[in-house]
Amino acid sequence: MEPFQQCVPWPMANPALTQELLDLLQQAKVYNQVKKGANEVMKSITRGTSEIVVLAADSVPLAIVMHIPLLCEDKNVPYVFLPNKTAIGRACGLARPIIAVTINSNEASDLADTIEGVRAKVERLAI
Repeated sequence: MEPFQQCVPWPMANPALTQELLDLLQQAKVYNQVKKGANEVMKSITRGTSEIVVLAADSVPLAIVMHIPLLCEDKNVPYVFLPNKTAIGRACGLARPIIAVTINSNEASDLADTIEGVRAKVERLAI
C-alpha cells in the first residue's frame, strides 16, 4: 500500500496574481461585490452571479472546499487557490481567516473592467 498522498490544490496563483487578487478583493468589498464563506460562495455560483472564486490552499482539511471547484467547472466560473486564508480574510476586511470568497458581477460597477482582466488571468492558469 502506498502512503497517504497530500492533496495539492490547483490552480495555485503565483505571488503577483495573489497580490492582484487580494487588492481586487479589497476594492470589491467597497462595492459590496464580495460573498464570504463556503455556503455563500456555493449560493452565488448556483445563482450565476459569481465572476471569480478564490479558495484558500491552507484550509484544514482541504476537503472542506474541494466541492466548490466541481461546481465552478460545471457553471464555467474561474477559480483559483491562494496560499493563505488569513490574507484572504484581511483583504475582505475581517480579522478571521476565510476559506472561500467570490467576487460577484455588477455591470454598473467601476470594477467591471478590472474584474474582467483578472478573470482572464485566472482562466489562463487553468489551461
